[in-house]
Amino acid sequence: MGRRREEKVDEEELARLMGNVEGESSKIRVKMPNNKVNEMFAIAEQILGGRRVTVLCADGETRMARIPGKMRRRQWVREGDLIIVWPWDFQDSKADVKHRYTKTQAMYLSRKGVLPPDVDLFGMNTQADDFDDEDGLFSSSNEEETPEEVVEEMEDDDDDDEINDLFG
Repeated sequence: MGRRREEKVDEEELARLMGNVEGESSKIRVKMPNNKVNEMFAIAEQILGGRRVTVLCADGETRMARIPGKMRRRQWVREGDLIIVWPWDFQDSKADVKHRYTKTQAMYLSRKGVLPPDVDLFGMNTQADDFDDEDGLFSSSNEEETPEEVVEEMEDDDDDDEINDLFG
Protein backbone atom coordinates (compact mmCIF):
# COMPACT_ATOMS: atom_id res chain seq x y z
CA MET A 1 0.00 0.00 0.00
CA GLY A 2 1.29 3.42 -0.86
CA ARG A 3 1.92 6.16 1.63
CA ARG A 4 0.22 9.48 1.33
CA ARG A 5 2.65 12.22 0.60
CA GLU A 6 2.85 15.08 3.04
CA GLU A 7 1.30 18.29 1.80
CA LYS A 8 3.87 21.06 1.53
CA VAL A 9 3.54 24.82 1.40
CA ASP A 10 3.74 26.10 -2.16
CA GLU A 11 5.90 29.22 -1.84
CA GLU A 12 4.89 30.58 -5.25
CA GLU A 13 1.19 30.20 -4.47
CA LEU A 14 1.68 31.84 -1.07
CA ALA A 15 3.52 34.75 -2.70
CA ARG A 16 0.69 35.11 -5.22
CA LEU A 17 -1.91 35.11 -2.43
CA MET A 18 0.07 37.62 -0.37
CA GLY A 19 0.77 39.74 -3.49
CA ASN A 20 1.17 43.43 -2.79
CA VAL A 21 -0.81 44.79 -5.72
CA GLU A 22 -1.69 48.43 -5.16
CA GLY A 23 -5.05 48.84 -3.41
CA GLU A 24 -5.68 45.11 -3.13
CA SER A 25 -3.37 44.18 -0.25
CA SER A 26 -6.25 43.88 2.25
CA LYS A 27 -8.33 41.52 0.09
CA ILE A 28 -8.64 37.91 1.17
CA ARG A 29 -8.10 35.72 -1.89
CA VAL A 30 -9.44 32.41 -0.59
CA LYS A 31 -12.92 31.13 0.25
CA MET A 32 -14.21 32.41 3.59
CA PRO A 33 -16.96 30.97 5.80
CA ASN A 34 -20.40 32.53 5.30
CA ASN A 35 -21.33 33.89 8.73
CA LYS A 36 -24.93 34.50 7.62
CA VAL A 37 -25.59 30.76 7.51
CA ASN A 38 -23.42 30.00 10.58
CA GLU A 39 -20.41 28.51 8.77
CA MET A 40 -17.12 28.57 10.71
CA PHE A 41 -13.48 27.50 10.63
CA ALA A 42 -12.54 24.14 12.17
CA ILE A 43 -9.60 21.77 12.51
CA ALA A 44 -9.97 18.08 11.64
CA GLU A 45 -8.88 16.28 14.82
CA GLN A 46 -9.61 12.63 14.11
CA ILE A 47 -10.76 10.68 11.07
CA LEU A 48 -13.39 8.23 12.25
CA GLY A 49 -14.18 6.42 9.00
CA GLY A 50 -17.51 6.12 7.24
CA ARG A 51 -17.26 9.72 5.95
CA ARG A 52 -17.08 11.05 9.51
CA VAL A 53 -14.49 13.26 11.18
CA THR A 54 -14.19 14.83 14.64
CA VAL A 55 -13.53 18.58 14.37
CA LEU A 56 -12.58 21.36 16.78
CA CYS A 57 -14.63 24.39 15.75
CA ALA A 58 -13.78 28.07 16.08
CA ASP A 59 -16.33 28.46 18.89
CA GLY A 60 -14.36 25.97 21.00
CA GLU A 61 -16.76 23.03 20.66
CA THR A 62 -15.89 19.58 19.37
CA ARG A 63 -18.35 18.26 16.80
CA MET A 64 -18.75 15.20 14.63
CA ALA A 65 -18.73 16.35 11.01
CA ARG A 66 -19.92 14.53 7.92
CA ILE A 67 -17.92 14.70 4.69
CA PRO A 68 -20.26 14.90 1.67
CA GLY A 69 -19.70 12.47 -1.20
CA LYS A 70 -18.93 15.21 -3.69
CA MET A 71 -16.08 16.47 -1.53
CA ARG A 72 -14.91 12.99 -0.52
CA ARG A 73 -14.15 12.09 -4.13
CA ARG A 74 -12.30 15.32 -4.98
CA GLN A 75 -10.41 16.26 -1.83
CA TRP A 76 -9.19 14.09 1.00
CA VAL A 77 -9.62 15.49 4.50
CA ARG A 78 -6.74 14.57 6.81
CA GLU A 79 -6.05 15.11 10.49
CA GLY A 80 -4.86 18.65 11.15
CA ASP A 81 -6.50 20.15 8.05
CA LEU A 82 -8.19 23.54 8.25
CA ILE A 83 -11.78 23.22 7.02
CA ILE A 84 -15.06 25.11 6.92
CA VAL A 85 -17.95 23.41 8.72
CA TRP A 86 -21.63 24.17 8.90
CA PRO A 87 -23.18 23.13 12.27
CA TRP A 88 -26.64 21.61 12.12
CA ASP A 89 -29.49 23.76 13.37
CA PHE A 90 -31.35 20.95 15.10
CA GLN A 91 -28.37 19.04 16.57
CA ASP A 92 -25.51 21.31 17.62
CA SER A 93 -23.04 18.45 18.21
CA LYS A 94 -22.93 17.59 14.48
CA ALA A 95 -21.87 19.49 11.37
CA ASP A 96 -21.26 19.21 7.64
CA VAL A 97 -17.86 19.84 6.02
CA LYS A 98 -18.16 22.51 3.32
CA HIS A 99 -14.56 23.23 2.24
CA ARG A 100 -10.98 22.10 2.90
CA TYR A 101 -8.05 24.50 2.72
CA THR A 102 -4.65 23.54 1.39
CA LYS A 103 -1.69 24.09 3.69
CA THR A 104 -0.69 27.15 1.66
CA GLN A 105 -4.15 28.70 1.99
CA ALA A 106 -4.23 27.95 5.73
CA MET A 107 -0.86 29.67 6.21
CA TYR A 108 -2.10 32.66 4.21
CA LEU A 109 -5.20 33.00 6.43
CA SER A 110 -3.03 32.70 9.52
CA ARG A 111 -0.65 35.43 8.32
CA LYS A 112 -3.58 37.72 7.53
CA GLY A 113 -4.88 37.25 11.09
CA VAL A 114 -8.28 35.96 9.97
CA LEU A 115 -8.25 32.69 11.92
CA PRO A 116 -9.61 32.57 15.48
CA PRO A 117 -7.05 31.52 18.12
CA ASP A 118 -8.73 28.12 18.66
CA VAL A 119 -8.04 26.99 15.10
CA ASP A 120 -4.87 28.94 14.26
CA LEU A 121 -2.47 26.17 13.26
CA PHE A 122 0.57 28.29 12.53
CA GLY A 123 0.17 30.93 15.24
CA MET A 124 1.16 33.72 12.86
CA ASN A 125 -1.36 36.27 14.15
CA THR A 126 -0.29 36.11 17.81
CA GLN A 127 2.65 37.96 19.28
CA ALA A 128 5.33 35.67 20.68
CA ASP A 129 6.23 36.89 24.15
CA ASP A 130 9.56 36.20 25.76
CA PHE A 131 9.22 33.45 28.30
CA ASP A 132 9.38 34.81 31.82
CA ASP A 133 9.35 32.33 34.67
CA GLU A 134 7.81 34.68 37.23
CA ASP A 135 6.21 32.04 39.40
CA GLY A 136 9.32 29.86 39.54
CA LEU A 137 7.49 26.87 38.14
CA PHE A 138 10.46 25.60 36.17
CA SER A 139 13.23 26.54 38.56
CA SER A 140 15.12 23.90 40.51
CA SER A 141 14.59 23.51 44.25
CA ASN A 142 18.24 24.21 45.11
CA GLU A 143 19.36 27.20 43.10
CA GLU A 144 22.78 27.34 44.79
CA GLU A 145 23.63 23.83 43.62
CA THR A 146 25.66 23.74 40.42
CA PRO A 147 25.35 20.99 37.83
CA GLU A 148 28.87 19.79 38.69
CA GLU A 149 27.78 19.02 42.26
CA VAL A 150 24.82 17.07 40.95
CA VAL A 151 27.13 14.97 38.78
CA GLU A 152 29.43 14.26 41.75
CA GLU A 153 26.48 13.14 43.90
CA MET A 154 25.35 10.77 41.17
CA GLU A 155 28.81 9.25 40.92
CA ASP A 156 28.93 8.70 44.70
CA ASP A 157 25.60 6.87 44.58
CA ASP A 158 26.91 4.59 41.84
CA ASP A 159 30.01 3.74 43.94
CA ASP A 160 27.83 2.86 46.96
CA ASP A 161 25.69 0.58 44.80
CA GLU A 162 28.76 -1.21 43.46
CA ILE A 163 30.16 -1.75 46.98
CA ASN A 164 26.83 -3.07 48.24
CA ASP A 165 26.69 -5.46 45.29
CA LEU A 166 30.14 -6.82 46.06
CA PHE A 167 29.70 -7.32 49.84
CA GLY A 168 26.00 -8.10 49.85
